[in-house]
Parts: sequence; structure tokens; C-alpha cells
Amino acid sequence: MALVVQKYGGSSVADASCIKRVAQRIVATKKAGNDVVVIVSAMGDTTDELLDLAEQVSPLPPGRELDMLLTSGERISMALLAMAIANLGHEARSFTGSQAGVITDSTHGKARIIDVTPGRLREALDQGHIAIVAGFQGVSQDTKDITTLGRGGSDTTAVALAAALEADVCEIYTDVDGIFTADPRIVRAARQIPKISYDEMMEMAACGAKILHLRCVEYARRFNLPIHVRSSFSTKEGTWVVSDPYTEGTEMEQPIISGVAHDRSEAKITVVGVPDKVGEAAAIFKTLADAEINIDMIVQNVSAAATGRTDISFTLPTADSQTALTALKKIQGEIAYESVLFDDQIGKVSLIGAGMRSHPGVTATFFAALADAGVNIEMISTSEIRISVIVGQDGVDAAVAAAHRAFDLDADQVAAVVYGGTGR
Repeated sequence: MALVVQKYGGSSVADASCIKRVAQRIVATKKAGNDVVVIVSAMGDTTDELLDLAEQVSPLPPGRELDMLLTSGERISMALLAMAIANLGHEARSFTGSQAGVITDSTHGKARIIDVTPGRLREALDQGHIAIVAGFQGVSQDTKDITTLGRGGSDTTAVALAAALEADVCEIYTDVDGIFTADPRIVRAARQIPKISYDEMMEMAACGAKILHLRCVEYARRFNLPIHVRSSFSTKEGTWVVSDPYTEGTEMEQPIISGVAHDRSEAKITVVGVPDKVGEAAAIFKTLADAEINIDMIVQNVSAAATGRTDISFTLPTADSQTALTALKKIQGEIAYESVLFDDQIGKVSLIGAGMRSHPGVTATFFAALADAGVNIEMISTSEIRISVIVGQDGVDAAVAAAHRAFDLDADQVAAVVYGGTGR
């Protein structure tokens, strides 16, 4: 008997008929002799609708109360799914994140899991029940308040519970048939990837691929937990995320490039005229760190000999832009920089592949493809298995398609099917 943890995204439980279909899949897994724990997201666009409602009531809702509001979406899903399973003759017990033992820090809106104590889930499994858990939420260890894990946090809930329960696999069900070499909404000829490494998947998630949440993949890698990404709308095999998909004895050959990811949710800030002396950059980025802002790409220009000043550009989530601009304005007198420029009409396009470590010429091919497509590069960042560029937002689609073609990732025929929703 295996222990299987399954996570269903919002598009998979979007309405009553979807919930009934998911219930049938869960019951089939149970009938196959497995213990089953299920994590669910809110139905369809419920979370966005709740955010819109909160904004109508208050432009700056208190974080504690906003978390209380947003967690109601997952509670609705878990209860309805338990009812649908009961209608099929099996007993399911639903649990909120706190009841399931998901313990977090006290940061509302983007809490981090610090412990999982799934005693009640084990008890339900021992009694032969299917356990259903509301994703995206937990309880603060210090304040005992309800917290949320940030958008996409249901993925993290699923992997964290799977690790704590020592599950055999964590299945992530979504509205596409697995992980593809590019977003099939942009590149219709994208190929499905049968297996991918944790490192490659982490880079893809960090670069905008919405199929898996970054923290979920980090958690899985830490506990060496296999993730199986599948569609809840079909029975196709999907994609496995594992430690080393290219080990000897498999039929897979490590590709140069595993995929092309893109992200339209970033903005660029340029701090103009920063005095080129020791400690100024540190002061700028400490200020941003104190404001809890995650910085992605950073570029510093060569200092102008005549002025002794330089420009520092960086990218960050667009949602954090106003906070960053406010923080920088407070230290203008201290740093004595000249001005700040802001641009939210950008996008990030990234090549990811462990194979690029041993293949020269990847960068040249990538840049030539973008040039041929008429796409200008504004910033560049690299890691051992990734090359990322910032381009104008209107050039993102062309850049993704051009890079995909340049590395022969296009399938011979259109195979990607998007069944609905936004890919989560």
C-alpha cells in the first residue's frame, strides 16, 4: 500500500462538475489500494474575487483579516470535495491548514512553513478515511493566527505534508498534461517533458513558469520527494520532477535546453547618479531587504570618470514596486543619488537546461535568435544552468517563440492542450 498525496488547483475544482470528476479520480486512487491525502485550492478565480471584494471595502485591509478572508476559498473547496467523495460511497474528512498541523511564521500574506505536525491526518488515514486539506494556509506558531503562504502556496502545502507523512509521491494536478518546454499558451508546438531535475524545475519556477511554485520544488528537493505533475482533465502520464532524470540506465539523454520560461510580473528600477564609493550599493539593497523586497537581476554601470557616479538597475516583483520606491526616497538624502527611474513594461525570458554547462555557444545562439526576432535586450543574468534577459513587454512572446525554435524544441505537431484556467 502506498501513501499518495494529491494536489488539485483552482481550475481542477472550478465548479461542481469539476469537483465530481476530481472526486472520482481520488476514489479510484483509493480503490487501487492507496492511502490518499488531498490538498485543494480555492475554486476557479475565487481568491481573485475575494481580493477584489476586500479592495472594495478597504484600500489597505489589515493582513490578519485579509488572511482570514482568503482562506475561506479553500475551506469551501475541501468541504464540497468531501461531500462529493461521500456521495461515491467513501468517507472523507476535511481539515483546515491549522487542523492539518501546518505551522508557519507570523508573516501574513506570505508566511513560511516552519513545521508540520500531521497527527490528525495520520489518525484519519489509520481509520481508512481520505484526508482533504485546505491548501495555501497554516497557523502562526507565535500568534496562533491563521496565515496564508502566498499565491501558489497550495503546491507548497502539498509537498510539505507529503514530506511530513513520508508519502511515496506528491501528485500535482493542473489544467495541462505536464511540464512543457514553454508555456503552451504562447508556443503551441511546445513539447511535454517526461522527466526534469529539481534544479532545472527550480530555475523554471523562479523564471516565471507557473506550473509549479518555487518553494514547493525547493521543499521537494530537500526531502528528495518525487513530484508528478499531471492533468486532472486527462489520464496522460504527465511529468516527473526528480533528483536526476538522466542517470545511467534510463532512455533519456540530457538535453542542452530543457525549456524557455517567461515572466511578465516584474518591473525595473534604476537608481541614477549613485556616488561610486564603498558601501553605497550595500546601503541601497539593505534598505530594500529591510522592506522585505526580493530583488532578481542587478546591473551596475561603469562609473563615469567626470562625475564619479554610476547607475544601478534591478528588477523586482511589480507588486512590490511602490514599497521599493518609497523606501528609496527615504534614503535619498543619505545616499545623495540623483533620481529614480521606474519601468513596469518589461518581461523576463529565460533559457533553462543543465546541458548548457557542457555546450559552448548557447548564449550566442540565444542572442542571435532574439536579434533575428527584432527583440532588444535590456539586462542579462546567468547561472550555471540558466540565461535570463529582460526585454520590452511587447517583445516577450516573440522572444519565447524565437528561442524555442532556435534550440529545436518545437514538436513536430501541436501536442499541448490547455484544458482551462491559468495553468495552476
